[in-house]
Amino acid sequence: MKKDPSGGKTASAGKRGQAGRAHPTLTLLNRNHTEYPSSPDDAKLETFVNAYPQRNYLISFDCPEYSSLCPVTGQPDYGHIFINYVADRKCIESKSLKLYLFSFRNFHTFHEEAVNRILTDLAAACAPRWMEVIGDFMPRGGIAIHVKASVGKKPEE
Repeated sequence: MKKDPSGGKTASAGKRGQAGRAHPTLTLLNRNHTEYPSSPDDAKLETFVNAYPQRNYLISFDCPEYSSLCPVTGQPDYGHIFINYVADRKCIESKSLKLYLFSFRNFHTFHEEAVNRILTDLAAACAPRWMEVIGDFMPRGGIAIHVKASVGKKPEE
C-alpha cells in the first residue's frame, strides 16, 4: 500500500480501478438488456463503496433530460436536474441513477415534489455527508420553476 498525501492509504497500482473488477452489489451496470422502471417506486438505486471515505470531495451529476407528467393536466414537464454530494461510505452508481430518473417520465408529480423525492431517495441509498438536488424546469404557461433542496451540512471548502 502507498500512503496518500492526505494521510489515508491507497492500493498499489493494479489493485484498484481494474476493468472487469467484480462488484457483486451492482446488478444493472453490465446487463446486456436494460429494463426501464415504470415509476420511482419500481426503480433500484445502486451504490458502491467509497474508496476515499477519509476525504471530503464533491461528486456532481448533471442530468439535462429529466421529464415527468403534470399531476393535474397530464402534460409532459421537462427539466434539468443537478445533484451534488459529498459521499460518506457509499457512492451512487450512475447507470442506476439514469434509470431512476428515467422512471419519472410517466410519473405524475409537481416539480417541488420531484426534487424532494429525488433527494430523499438518493440520501436513503447512500447516506451522504451532504447532498443537494437542484431542479431547473422549463417554462410552462410563461413561468419557469427552480427548486433546490438539501440534506446534511456542506463541508467547508
